Amino acid sequence: MRRKLLIGGLVSALLAALAAVIAAGPAGAAVSLRLQYKTSATGATADQVEPWFNLISTGTTAAPLSGIKIRYYFKADSSTQQYRFACSWAVVSCSTVTGTFGTITPGTATADRYLEVGFTSGTLAAGAQTGDMQLRFHRADWQRITQSDDYSFGAARTTYADWTKVTVHQNGTLLWGTAPTGGGPTVTPTVTPTGGGNAGVVFDDFTYTSADDPNIASHRWTVRTNSGGPGVPGASWPKNNVSFPSIATGNQALQLRAVSDGTSGGTQQAEFLHQRKFLEGTYAARVKFSDAPVSGPDGDHIVQTFFTITPLAADLDPGYSEQDFEYLPNGGWGEPSAIMYATSWETYRNDPWLAVNVHNEVRAGYDGWHDLVLQVSGGTIRYYIDGALFAEHGGDYYPETVQSVNFNLWFISGGLVGSSTQRAYHQQVDWFYHAKNEVVSPAQVLSRVNAYRASSTRWVDTVPAP
Repeated sequence: MRRKLLIGGLVSALLAALAAVIAAGPAGAAVSLRLQYKTSATGATADQVEPWFNLISTGTTAAPLSGIKIRYYFKADSSTQQYRFACSWAVVSCSTVTGTFGTITPGTATADRYLEVGFTSGTLAAGAQTGDMQLRFHRADWQRITQSDDYSFGAARTTYADWTKVTVHQNGTLLWGTAPTGGGPTVTPTVTPTGGGNAGVVFDDFTYTSADDPNIASHRWTVRTNSGGPGVPGASWPKNNVSFPSIATGNQALQLRAVSDGTSGGTQQAEFLHQRKFLEGTYAARVKFSDAPVSGPDGDHIVQTFFTITPLAADLDPGYSEQDFEYLPNGGWGEPSAIMYATSWETYRNDPWLAVNVHNEVRAGYDGWHDLVLQVSGGTIRYYIDGALFAEHGGDYYPETVQSVNFNLWFISGGLVGSSTQRAYHQQVDWFYHAKNEVVSPAQVLSRVNAYRASSTRWVDTVPAP
């Protein structure tokens, strides 16, 4: 839920239908590939190695990307050093790109490891290309990497060109490039946590009288009033910016209000959060996003959210995690108009800013009510909007520690329109539901919520505190 100078994955769902990459055809079919490479990190040492690829079909046969592997060879900084992979941007969608690390035994002076890039889906048509794949990897301890002694590194390659020091394999057969001389490779398996069965639920339809209702605290929610980020520096978080009005269905809803007159002192934001006790399972909420203020001039860069989070204990804290639904009706973070983000965070550093995350986005308006479902299970994070899969993340971005559940409404610093006329924005939440250690489909979530309401059940919490 912070500023998105994204080093994690920047994925365009609108491009996900692009035909993608290669495979073994029938006997006698001409399957031919070549790889172009460039790097955006040209120094002898770097915070991250940044190999960018474009895979091109020069044959006459299409094939699934799932059979294709790309190997980038490098020399580890030490025999015990661990590395982490991420996709920053890919025309074929970062959600389909995987990265694992393997070893070469015996190694050479320039290679004893490799990054193996694969694909979970997609097809590369004959004569087509994947387009830009902006990839990166870094040391697990975030120290600088020496890359000048890496076999596949090309410091002078700042524009795409054919590069034979990276190899391409189809179903185990080498199709492009020359591997370093050495022993056979061994892939390091990825181990991910898994969830168990149902271990409790939380349901709340926000039937409270006001922000001062004592049931809010007894139900383990908090109305934020403390200063600080995110948003406009110096903005306040008044308790009365949280209310519980009746809505058209006859139910009550949580309502967040944010107002501004263009100044820090005249800017107010709102947040409503649950205690930290959530990790694996299903999270869901029915949220009303707004494309325009309820009063005053339009155009502020405002963020409307539903998210889970573990607090950051220190810069690049490995125990930190966050999964966000964020809607920006007027754009922001370099975007000119409405955009919806689903973002999964590994960690971050405030100064100088460094974000370690991956996200998907759709540039479209989401004004009105929407059913948001987040599934966290088995090493995979899935985001659904109105029953449709919006994003899927995993790997380093999978949470490791218990989180809180949050809704907040805030203005992006530097994104206020140049007007002193006060304007007010609203975000509403009809209900919240969580099933601990259980993957619940969007349709099942709605069925369970409807059953609670049919029985006049307003609140349930059987999830134990950590």
